Amino acid sequence: MDYERLEHQFTPVYDKFSRVLILGTFPSVKSRETNFYYGHPQNRFWKLLAALTNSETPRTVEEKKNFLLKNHIAVWDVIAECDIIGSSDSSIRNVRANDLQQILCNAPIEGIFANGGKAYELYRRYSLPATQRECIKLPSTSPANAAFRLERLIQAWQPVRELLADDAG
Repeated sequence: MDYERLEHQFTPVYDKFSRVLILGTFPSVKSRETNFYYGHPQNRFWKLLAALTNSETPRTVEEKKNFLLKNHIAVWDVIAECDIIGSSDSSIRNVRANDLQQILCNAPIEGIFANGGKAYELYRRYSLPATQRECIKLPSTSPANAAFRLERLIQAWQPVRELLADDAG
């Protein structure tokens, strides 16, 4: 497989009530096919967020968007454009980052979370200088992160649950 120069094709999900920002790296091949975040059927992202919010797992793109907004969760990726081989985060190079100020200036974000080590690394390198806001690294929900079963992810992602619970209370 060869490198492809790709541009992010879908917009961030957030509104003026979003309190938590979850950042990925760049959409996977499956996500690009479904034209929405975490589109791979084996990715635990949607099951995990449903568990953290005591909700049903959203299925359709519309359900997922509504779920995020209802729970005050913003989702985007660090990368706007890059060279990548397939869905391989480790292959990412020649990055142009998204301007996260679009969200941070228009939503009362209280916590920024990276979905995985690569998203965290890219955030620190490309976004932190502009945002001046720390980001918490969480284990990836990707099926490639087989070391973390769903139960372990739920435990590791408790900071998200706590921030959302503070918001509700």
